[in-house]
Amino acid sequence: MIKKLLKKASEIEAHEIKATTLSFLFVLILMLAYYILRPVRDAMASDWSDAEVSQLWTLNFFISTGVVALYGIAVSKLNFKLLVPSVYCFFAVTFVLFYSFMSSIEDSTLVDKCFYLWLSVFAMFHLSVFWSFMSDIFNKDQARRLFATIAAGASAGALLGPMVPTLFAGIGTDNLILVAAILLLIPIPIILTLTKLKSSELKNVDESTDKSKYKIGGDPFAGFKYFITNPYLLAIGIFILLYTVISTFVYFEQKNLLADYDRAARTQILGGIDWIVNVLTFTVAFFATSRIVKKIGMGFTLALMPIAVCAGILILAFAPIITVLLILQVARRAGNYAVTKPAREMLFTEVDKEPRFKAKPVIDVVVYRGGDMTTAWIFTGLTEGLGLGFTAVGVVGASIAAVWAGVGLWMGKLYNRKKSEV
Repeated sequence: MIKKLLKKASEIEAHEIKATTLSFLFVLILMLAYYILRPVRDAMASDWSDAEVSQLWTLNFFISTGVVALYGIAVSKLNFKLLVPSVYCFFAVTFVLFYSFMSSIEDSTLVDKCFYLWLSVFAMFHLSVFWSFMSDIFNKDQARRLFATIAAGASAGALLGPMVPTLFAGIGTDNLILVAAILLLIPIPIILTLTKLKSSELKNVDESTDKSKYKIGGDPFAGFKYFITNPYLLAIGIFILLYTVISTFVYFEQKNLLADYDRAARTQILGGIDWIVNVLTFTVAFFATSRIVKKIGMGFTLALMPIAVCAGILILAFAPIITVLLILQVARRAGNYAVTKPAREMLFTEVDKEPRFKAKPVIDVVVYRGGDMTTAWIFTGLTEGLGLGFTAVGVVGASIAAVWAGVGLWMGKLYNRKKSEV
């Protein structure tokens, strides 16, 4: 009965239940760890000026680029079975180090900024590696049917995560970081099990010829070359870059509108946004996203959110109040997590293994953080340099969102063309 209900609700076949459930649990734990820490990080930002945040985001870009370069070396040199668990072990160790610093240093300003930077790297990198791994475990048809359901696990983790700092804030920020570090070790046995299920239950590769247990090899920095020379990967990068530009515009608007509140109130407001976003995301992703892609096609699915955001930013431009901003944030983030992100992760199933593992972090981290950095300085220039108000900045943001929608339609055509070539 359960199998029939699952198949009817989310198109999961009986032999895919175990792998889908483990993948769901995997991303749930990742997002649980992240959302324990996110409200703490975002509450810090309103204590700093636009220029200070822009400086941090500039540092973040260079740090992220360096981390991606190191990851490229790891992809080429490490045994593939060890690569993915090694990433999460590495981040767990870094958070233990932050726990140690916060427990022993009195003046926390520098530590706060370092934590802000590093959590921003983690926020992009842990999901990029996860979805690269998912694209390797599931075939193209399974990705179309299952990725939205798996993505709902991220929403479930994001639902639970904000509750921890809300209910247990009294234990201290340093202890919350230690809790997150421990959580990041839990997916390691899940990763090893999924690697076995790929050939045993999913039947995606013959075990005797499975290359995933060997090194991927090749040039450690090939990810940058693949991204620049492959039109399909370049198109994905442009789509994500425009998403980043819009996200940064809205983030700075949020930061400035929340500046009048104290840090506790900001944390409460941001936690409430997280809660609402993830309730909506879980519901839509689990039951509707795969059907949306099937019904209207990849291009229109990718364009849905940009069109909605364009309208929302125009409304905010002429009504710059906290309520409108919160509604826009909820709609933008829920739409991204439930619809846009699962759809764009499906795009990578049309990419071979080496380019996927090497170029995807370049797109998800370097392009994303480069967009953050550039847009942060553009926003700072518009507000602190030219003195533009919410209305003028909003019109600029809405124009960019309209271009983003057009790129989504174009990306859908490229995806369909790639599928027809197989």
